[in-house]
Parts: sequence; C-alpha cells; structure tokens
Amino acid sequence: MTRLDLNTVLGWITPGSRVLDLGCGDGAFLARLRDERDTSGVGVDIDPDNLITSVSKGLDVIQEDINDGLHCFSTNGFDVVVLAHALQELTHPHIALQRMVDIGNEAVVSFPNFGHWLCRLHLGLKGRMPMSRAMPRQWYDTPNIHFCTVKDFESLCSELDIDIIERATIAGPAQRLLGRWLPNLFASSAIYRIRRAGT
Repeated sequence: MTRLDLNTVLGWITPGSRVLDLGCGDGAFLARLRDERDTSGVGVDIDPDNLITSVSKGLDVIQEDINDGLHCFSTNGFDVVVLAHALQELTHPHIALQRMVDIGNEAVVSFPNFGHWLCRLHLGLKGRMPMSRAMPRQWYDTPNIHFCTVKDFESLCSELDIDIIERATIAGPAQRLLGRWLPNLFASSAIYRIRRAGT
C-alpha cells in the first residue's frame, strides 16, 4: 500500500533535486524519487539489511545513526533533506531538525499525529496506548519514543528558528477539510516543508 505522506513529499520535490533521504529503509522511496523526479539522491539507514536492499536497487546509501548528528554531511550539501515518519523514533528530534535545515536548502518532515482524536479517545476510554494502522505495534514494542502532535511540532520549529514553508495533512475521507482546518485534532499524519529562518 502506498503511503499518502510519501505521495505528498514526492509532489514537493523539484525534478533534478539533490535529495538526502534519512531513514531510507529499503530504498523504495529513494528509487521512486530517482525514477519519477530524476533526483540524485543519497539514503541514510542504520539497518544492514536495508542497506543491502537499497544498494541492489542501484542507490547510494550510507550506514549511519541519525541520532549521532549526521556530521558527515556539509552545510547546504543538498536541495532537500527528507525524514518521513521517523521523527518520533529519534532520540533527539530537535537536534536532527536543526541539522536537516543546515544540510539542506529545505527539509521535508512527516510524522503520525499523536493528537488525533482517535488517539485521544482510545487513551481516554480504554486507558491504554492506542494502536492503529499507522501505529500497529504495542507500546512496549514500538520504535516511537517521542510522541508528537501537530502543535508540538510547530512550537518546536518556532523555538528552533525554523520557518514552515508549507503544511499538508492526512485525514480520513469524511474528515479531510477538518484535517486542514483543525489538524491537531483531525489529521492522522502531517507533512511539513521547512527551512532555516531568514534563508
């Protein structure tokens, strides 16, 4: 199944861009960027199996832990840095965001919105951490360590002097407009284009 956040990210990438894909997994999205947007890209992942799969697709990938600070990349080395549905898995997401807007002219970030009304309802009624199609694992087995809402992310960007260029949201068919108007409550996921303030 195609992730809707990745379709949005794809649409925001200018053809021919230099792209850094953080947490690239098996390289499927990086290959899609290459094939559909004619990008020159580099992927970063920590899992050796993902690296092998990515290389088998003819992709350039580097094994590195994003939490270590991405020091092997220079300032403005890429047009766009992508971090799709992995922000909540990072030990220091604020440091990663700062590095992303230094490394790239702009960055694109997507994450599941833990402020979504179904998450709130599930926690309120059942008293247990929610599970869904977007978050299918138990609380003790999830890679998510920093639960983030739309409001949390926007507040963090303000604190870090990061400008939000554009925001898109994903919501159920009956809630699409509400997802745009009241994203913290009705968006199941959010996607942002950001850059260092003043650039």
